[in-house]
Amino acid sequence: MANLVTSLCCVVLAAVVVAYAQRRSQLVARNQYERMSSDVTMQCGSLDNDASVSWKVNGTDVKAQHHLEGPRLMLTGVDLSHNGLYSCFQNPHGERRDTIFLHIGIPPREPTVTCRSNTYPKGFYCSWHQLHPTYIPTTFEVDVQHNQRSLEVQKDPDHKNRCRVRFPEVFSSFPYKVNVTAVNALGKASTTISFEESSIVKPDPPERVTATPIRFNARRLEVSWHSPATWPDIDNFPLKYFLRYRPLIREQWQHVELSDSTSHTITDAYAGKEYIIQVAAKDTEIGTWSDWSVAVHATPWIEDPLPITSTTEVDFPTETKTSPIPSSNAPQKAEPPVGRAARLLTFFSPLLLGMLLLFMW
Repeated sequence: MANLVTSLCCVVLAAVVVAYAQRRSQLVARNQYERMSSDVTMQCGSLDNDASVSWKVNGTDVKAQHHLEGPRLMLTGVDLSHNGLYSCFQNPHGERRDTIFLHIGIPPREPTVTCRSNTYPKGFYCSWHQLHPTYIPTTFEVDVQHNQRSLEVQKDPDHKNRCRVRFPEVFSSFPYKVNVTAVNALGKASTTISFEESSIVKPDPPERVTATPIRFNARRLEVSWHSPATWPDIDNFPLKYFLRYRPLIREQWQHVELSDSTSHTITDAYAGKEYIIQVAAKDTEIGTWSDWSVAVHATPWIEDPLPITSTTEVDFPTETKTSPIPSSNAPQKAEPPVGRAARLLTFFSPLLLGMLLLFMW
């Protein structure tokens, strides 16, 4: 009796588990990937062919061109507008039986692959990209071969479509072979390239480029720069440099190639004209030139103009000031006593002379 109860309990538990799993599968959306412009059929769970169902996309009725065949929804000539969450409901009670996330895309094409060493002789990196979008998640598998053995590939943490590889040896005569395969739910495509070690060496541009005028030299500019920080061993693997400069008023560049110096004096600048200056770098023996550095602008020294001074003295006429005529109401200044006596003497002198002549008679 105990064994029978135990068996019944197990059967009931198994039925509950199956029902829960079915119910959960109905609630959790499954992904379905289809090619652009193709005809698509979506099956509503495991319902029989004679089941009657209705469909919704993103919670609303399906409005795109379609038709139903039992539990199947058929779409014709799909494009990106058909992407969405499709749910089917069994009639007549409207119980949801399945949920499908439809993704429309295209298979990947052969990726474009390039490799470069800006940290020679430590290693190199390879990068890749798709010329055309796939519209669905696409991953890349990378394999690097050298001298009949696979090399360790490290994914770049900062760039999704880039990996780094260490040189197993320096000055190797064996070529490197890099294969990159693009993979998504609709297909895969791969590209393989081969190269010699010396052909991919390309430093980063020089850094901290400066250009300053030289005092009292109206046609000179002092240019200096630093080797790229990514170049790991400047002593054993020196760089040479290529300087170009031009005035803003002209389109033609002037060029100077330098050995391992990180400075140069321009001696043929146009006086008073603004210049644009850039520098590139290259390993002294192998590889190719870097890209140009960030452009800097500078103008040769310009002499300060002297202040304007007069060398001829000009005599200006002395200004004559006239006293204003006092008004009749203004108080008059008292005259000194001597002046009054002189005027009285002048008035009475004829009278006195006449009296003197009379007495003489």
